[in-house]
Amino acid sequence: MTRKYEVVYIFDSSLDEEQINGRLGKLHSLLASPEKPEPLTSLSHWGKRTLAYPIKRHESGHYVVANLETRPDRLAEFERAVRLDEGVIRYLMILNEGEQPRPPSQIRSRDEEGEEPGPALEAEV
Repeated sequence: MTRKYEVVYIFDSSLDEEQINGRLGKLHSLLASPEKPEPLTSLSHWGKRTLAYPIKRHESGHYVVANLETRPDRLAEFERAVRLDEGVIRYLMILNEGEQPRPPSQIRSRDEEGEEPGPALEAEV
């Protein structure tokens, strides 16, 4: 059974886009399985950005967001490879379960949205 994941990578800013794509190809090939030979569903390069605080003595990094679909048993080797890759400054992988439910306080009924505001109060002078 495959699950959907979202991964945000911060690569060393000294790497160019070709080097980053090569590293991504190697990393994502570890997630391939017989039922899903191409785990990558979308890839977005955000480009070089300044970090909010230095990470491993880096002031900037190249951000990449990838959406993947793979089996959970493939994640251990993938995460090991990402941690060993010296070009990856930081990464975050989350399980993408779709849109999150909203708390009842944020859900407004159609009746409330369609109501007209009451008359304005006039201030006495």
